[in-house]
Amino acid sequence: MNKYRHIRQAAYDGNMQLPELGLVLFTFGNVSAADHELRVFAIKPSGVPYEELSPDEMVIVDFDGEKIEGDLRPSSDTKTHAVLYKHCPEMGAIVHTHSTYATAWAQALRDIPNYGTTHADHTIYDIPCASPMNDEMIEGEYEHETGFQILNCLKDKKLSYKEIEMILVGNHAPFAWGKTVDKAVYNAAVLEELARMAFLTEQINPEAARLKQSLMKKHYERKHGEGNYYGQERES
Repeated sequence: MNKYRHIRQAAYDGNMQLPELGLVLFTFGNVSAADHELRVFAIKPSGVPYEELSPDEMVIVDFDGEKIEGDLRPSSDTKTHAVLYKHCPEMGAIVHTHSTYATAWAQALRDIPNYGTTHADHTIYDIPCASPMNDEMIEGEYEHETGFQILNCLKDKKLSYKEIEMILVGNHAPFAWGKTVDKAVYNAAVLEELARMAFLTEQINPEAARLKQSLMKKHYERKHGEGNYYGQERES
């Protein structure tokens, strides 16, 4: 068990943040943490309330979605996580929620438009919404196909998972990821807030225009560009 202790603890810590941030109700959602050298990840067990979880209950699964270690059944979304890890070598953690506003945009089958600088601080792109799954995919390995639904959406929009770390799955709900669990959870929380802000923007002004490119570029690059100056310099 010690071999997987680091990812079990990371996955547990991430899952504990979801209810604290208001991103889940009941047993909705899950967080996983991967070790690409071992080619395994730890994920929340299916249907277990957050308050009953412990690090040792995180289930260890390989990148083919097969359980390696654990007494409980892994999340029903496990095969989606497995597909993403298998195809995205720098993806260290994945968060799936059914947070209210992001899920509403997913159900509406709409990308989240980049309306303002808060959105641009995190990405210059609209948050993409993957097209609904066809019947053949639904009747096949549904959760496995959901992973490809995400990858295909990024490919169709000519986006890299490293360029944008959040997505909506049409008719379903949001996924977010990052190199670490903390970053993936942060991205999931940011996605929900961007979804809420965009909804309110359209309520206030249904004809609201997207943020102009110059301002979008400025806000993104001051945080992420080569000459970024947001935050503090820290000694290595």
